[in-house]
Amino acid sequence: MKVLLRSDVEGLGRTGDIVEVTRGYARNFLVPKGLAIQAAEGVTAQAEVMRRKRAMKAAADRSDAEVVAAQIAGVVLHVTAKASDEGRLFGSVGVVEVVEVLASQVGLVVDRRQVTGEVVKDIGSHEFTIELHAEVAVPVTVEVQAEA
Repeated sequence: MKVLLRSDVEGLGRTGDIVEVTRGYARNFLVPKGLAIQAAEGVTAQAEVMRRKRAMKAAADRSDAEVVAAQIAGVVLHVTAKASDEGRLFGSVGVVEVVEVLASQVGLVVDRRQVTGEVVKDIGSHEFTIELHAEVAVPVTVEVQAEA
């Protein structure tokens, strides 16, 4: 059965796509939840409008992400943590701490799933990557210092 997706469906397609699914999947899940409608005659024009709208929204989201990336490019975040005399941290600095420091020092609130990087266990300078959009990622330097 062919259906027109009204929303993005993980593993199936994106808004405006016409996909072939089993009749039961369409009747019991996609249509009742409002995720799709049955693809009848003349639905291709509606699908094209939905795809254009999706493309315009994606372009706007990307341009917004590029503006934010330009603002935080080259930013050095400072984190203090308890450490030994040899420079090893007693705990670690990870994605959660980077998200908190990013919000407090820069004022940018991001989801922790948007930040990638290795867990830091030493004092020094380390790189994390913030993915603001599927096509826009910006590296951020995190300077880990020992608490006084």
